[in-house]
Amino acid sequence: MICRSLASATALAAVIAVLVIAQAPAAGQAASPATKAAPAKTTPAAKSWTAPRTPDGKPDLQGIWGNATVTPLERPKGLGAKEFYTDEEFAKLAARVRQGDVGEEGELGAARENALRYDISLYGGFDITKARFASNKRTSLIVGPEGVIPPMLPEAKQRNAERAAKNKGHEFDSYENRPLSERCILMAQEMIPMLPAAGEGNLLQIVQGPGYVAFLHETDHSTRVIPTDGRPHVPQNIRQWQGDSVGHWEGNTLVVDTTNFTALSAFKGSGEKLHLVERFTRTADDTVTYQFTAEDPTTWAKPWTVEIPMTKTQGPVYEWACHEGNTMIATILHGARVQEEEAAKKEAK
Repeated sequence: MICRSLASATALAAVIAVLVIAQAPAAGQAASPATKAAPAKTTPAAKSWTAPRTPDGKPDLQGIWGNATVTPLERPKGLGAKEFYTDEEFAKLAARVRQGDVGEEGELGAARENALRYDISLYGGFDITKARFASNKRTSLIVGPEGVIPPMLPEAKQRNAERAAKNKGHEFDSYENRPLSERCILMAQEMIPMLPAAGEGNLLQIVQGPGYVAFLHETDHSTRVIPTDGRPHVPQNIRQWQGDSVGHWEGNTLVVDTTNFTALSAFKGSGEKLHLVERFTRTADDTVTYQFTAEDPTTWAKPWTVEIPMTKTQGPVYEWACHEGNTMIATILHGARVQEEEAAKKEAK
């Protein structure tokens, strides 16, 4: 895998240093269709806070934000329909993290260290026993009593199986047969919808101007420019890796509607009918609540909604280079050709 630069490591240390544990849970909320995604609910304390405004009067979301969290995407099976931890339960969970106990795979989500990519304790600021993580006391990032991704439809399972079977045995034929992340086209942390990173690349800088909002991702230093001037989506025959996004304001919330995905950038097995609605609400001076609803009638039995707390950091966002100087694809394909040549020589003897 591609190694991070020390500069990027410093950026992650900055975000971990400022992540804070929320004091009270938000009210429970069930998943709703993507076209009618409900805005994030706020605590009574947050209601008394006045969101800042930009010179043109729009809610000010600007800043550098991180999404590290101890909350897994899907709820652990043993918790059933329990949506929130009690104060006592959450205190025990936080204590476990401070002791370096991150539980079984999937239990604590992005708090888990991924030693294959980065040793979180290599530098002082990455010691997980000293790190604090943003949370709303949810037991899963997916909201609602189920707390898991809805069942995948049979046709979606067949579609994905056929795609995998088509590539089987041809994984090294061409760069087009390699994963998008290897090709530095779409890394997990920059792909939308945005899910928490496992200890790296989780900074997002938001910049606003009249008629536009821009999102600069730490990973691959990729930038999404979202028009908020009322324009429609591009024609349906135009398909893009990250779809086509248009935004508008609903009160203090930026709502971003994205369609026109390509099936090649499948999110959790989705197809080109994926419809994504993202909501960004500044609920405190140092907090943005990020919520998205994913809907694809060709993939899941129903829409599903995720809520992620994002906490402000001083930054800055350093360069996270992937494709620049990347020899991974050339090396992989060269190795495959060498193996084929050796196999051909053995067969000829």
